Amino acid sequence: MNRASHRHRLGNTAAVVTALLSVAAALTAGHLVAALTEPRASPHVAVGNAAIDLAPRPVKELAIDLFGTSDKLALLVGMGLVIVLLATAGGLASRRTPLPGSALITGFGVLGLVAAASRVGPDPLALTAPLTATLVGLGFFGWLHRTAASSAPGSEAVAAEPRQDAAEDETTGFAGTTGGRRRFLISGASVALASGAAGTAGELLGGARGVSRSREAVELPRPDVEAPPLPAGADFARSGTPSFITPNSEFYRIDTALRVPRVPTSEWRLRVHGMVEREIELTFDELTSRRLLEKPITMTCVSNPVGGSYVSTAEFLGVAVRDLLAEAGVRDGAEQVLSTSVDGFTAGTPIEALTDPDRDALLAVGMNGEPLPVEHGFPVRMVTPGLYGYVSATKWLTDLEVTTWDNRPYWAKRGWALRAPVKTQSRIDRPAGFEKIPAGRITVAGIAWAQHTGVERVEVRVDEGRWRRAELSEPVNSDTWRMWRIELDLPPGGHTVESRATDRSGYTQTAKRAPTVPDGATGWHSVFFTAR
Repeated sequence: MNRASHRHRLGNTAAVVTALLSVAAALTAGHLVAALTEPRASPHVAVGNAAIDLAPRPVKELAIDLFGTSDKLALLVGMGLVIVLLATAGGLASRRTPLPGSALITGFGVLGLVAAASRVGPDPLALTAPLTATLVGLGFFGWLHRTAASSAPGSEAVAAEPRQDAAEDETTGFAGTTGGRRRFLISGASVALASGAAGTAGELLGGARGVSRSREAVELPRPDVEAPPLPAGADFARSGTPSFITPNSEFYRIDTALRVPRVPTSEWRLRVHGMVEREIELTFDELTSRRLLEKPITMTCVSNPVGGSYVSTAEFLGVAVRDLLAEAGVRDGAEQVLSTSVDGFTAGTPIEALTDPDRDALLAVGMNGEPLPVEHGFPVRMVTPGLYGYVSATKWLTDLEVTTWDNRPYWAKRGWALRAPVKTQSRIDRPAGFEKIPAGRITVAGIAWAQHTGVERVEVRVDEGRWRRAELSEPVNSDTWRMWRIELDLPPGGHTVESRATDRSGYTQTAKRAPTVPDGATGWHSVFFTAR
């Protein structure tokens, strides 16, 4: 190859590093600008959220089955790998000319722009984040590419330098001379440092936004209606069940938010509108100055498989939704309340569930004696006993629209049921699956739930034998779970234990297995273990 044809060719390593650093600079710059304007417009967050929204239902179910509450982390890791692979391919394609890499970065920019617009609308200020990301990426890519090319063997800048350095360039892919190599490394390090600083600043600004300080400053008022003390026998934790109240750090979390929304109380507003006589708008202080109820409530995710872990109980503090709706005045013909999160998620709750005087659906501000954790909806979320969370428990709540079922919420558009009462279920917690335990007298224990109906009894059988009634923990209210346990004498060998619950309406959970879609799983939970 002659010098003229080789003068602007980058080595493989230099080309890949150029592309990776430029893409990193683009993403971090966009993240920083988004923190200052609209956090939802951060390019990687917007694209990730768009991927969640557009993913087919089976893909979402598979993600939850495989990764559980780590599904968002799995998505971010997957996105990162795809970006690295595409940037690597774009860099290698740009060894002779920067056009392929520039086209790739422009494509990334357009994707981020479209994704951000789908989340926040055509807001010029919000869209500055993906636009900035694109311009920064293109600018750094062009600069680093020129720096690497000008230092490559055969360029005018190094034509007089010793040829042994040129041979080294063809091996390492960096510069044809020691000076040229140094220039490229310094340039690359500068871009890396700038990217790191921008990313850190964006995370601090967007992550904090005063939320931590805001939450720490919240002093929850004393409830007007306090929850009764828990009875001494509310759980059988010593027998292997969970504690009756789930610690906030262990409470399950399933939602569509790739990045947890962070809204300080000073910026929070709630609007109640639609088919009402009077629109209402509240600040956080105005909401918490109202009549507050305190109540233990068990929540269950519709994605919970038979025997799954997506069920938890907390003592929530909040304002009764029925009081707010009564003040607004619900018009005839209203069928649902469409609740909206600050990140755009919507849930549709039947109006009768929210106005039921015995149900105590809440606009919750407290959870287990402290302000809501940020990941569980701070500053305000909905909690509606007896309904799966996807139709009743919007986090980071900002809007309540009284409307009809013609206005389809997020999950209904994706094939899930409009109405989703929690199904009567039971779970075996002890022994664990495939556990080896001493033969003889053993304890089998677990939980059962039938929110807003209440658990009447739980039965257990071993190796398809006769059903035996288990001991139940002391009831707390019809909206919380109950623990159960039973002592069994078992010989050595493998055994399969099954459980079923009957609620206070007389319904016994069915043995028929059904998937979570469209309105919750059914079937008996079974565990195989070995006594020896």
